[in-house]
Amino acid sequence: MLCACKSIEIPPQYAYDEIQTSTFKIAVWKKITDPSMPYKIYIEGDGSAFTPSGRVSSDPTPNGTLVRKLAFGDPHLNVIYMARACQYVQDRACKPVYWSTARFSPETIQAAYETIQKIAADKPLTLVGFSGGAQIAGLIAVKYPDLDIRKLVTVAGNLDVRAWTDHHKLPPLDLSDDLRNYAAAYARFPQVHYIGLKDDNIVASISENFVANPQTLKKIKSASHTRGWESAFQQIQAE
Repeated sequence: MLCACKSIEIPPQYAYDEIQTSTFKIAVWKKITDPSMPYKIYIEGDGSAFTPSGRVSSDPTPNGTLVRKLAFGDPHLNVIYMARACQYVQDRACKPVYWSTARFSPETIQAAYETIQKIAADKPLTLVGFSGGAQIAGLIAVKYPDLDIRKLVTVAGNLDVRAWTDHHKLPPLDLSDDLRNYAAAYARFPQVHYIGLKDDNIVASISENFVANPQTLKKIKSASHTRGWESAFQQIQAE
C-alpha cells in the first residue's frame, strides 16, 4: 500500500483503512470532519487491470493519481477515496477474473456497497465514479435503494459496458453486470457527467448515447482519459 502511494502526497487529515466485506477487503482513505454531514465518495477506475501487452495483470492497483488528487483536494467535510476490489490490498478472495471479465460482477458491487454502508450508513451521499468506477457507482445506486444517494457524478465514466466493448472490439465482460440493464432507474438520479473530448478510451459518444438528459454532460476539451483534467478539478470537487 505504501509503495503504491509514493507518487502522491496524502494529506494528514486522511486516514487509511481496510474495510472487510462479505466478499472482498476494500482499501479506503477517509477524511471525516463531521460524521453528521453528507459524504462524498470517490470510486477508483479499473486501475492497472491489464499489462501494456494486453494480458491480465497480476495486480490491478492503479498507477495513475487522477482520482486520488481529486479526492485529496476536495474541500467537503467528509470525503472518501475508495479503491476497487483487489487494489492496494492483499486478499485471498482476489483472482484476476475480478479485474477482467468480472470487474462489475455482483460480488464486486456488493463489496463496494458494504464498504459505503459501513462508512456512511444512512447519510446523504454523492458518488463520484471515474472510468469503470462510474459503472460501480451507478450499479450501487440502482441496486441498493437503502443508501441515500443524492447525486451521481462521473468522470470519463464507462456507463455502457456493452457499447464500450463493442467500440474497442473487445470480448464481452460476460461475468459482469451492465448499467444498460437499469437505464430507466439510473435516469431518475440527479447526475452530471464529465467527458474528455480527447478521450479515446471512453469516447464521448458512449456517454452521449447513454445519458437521458444531454444537459448533464460537461465536455472538457483538454481532457483525455487520464490527463488534462486540471481545468475541471474545482468544478468536480464542488459537486
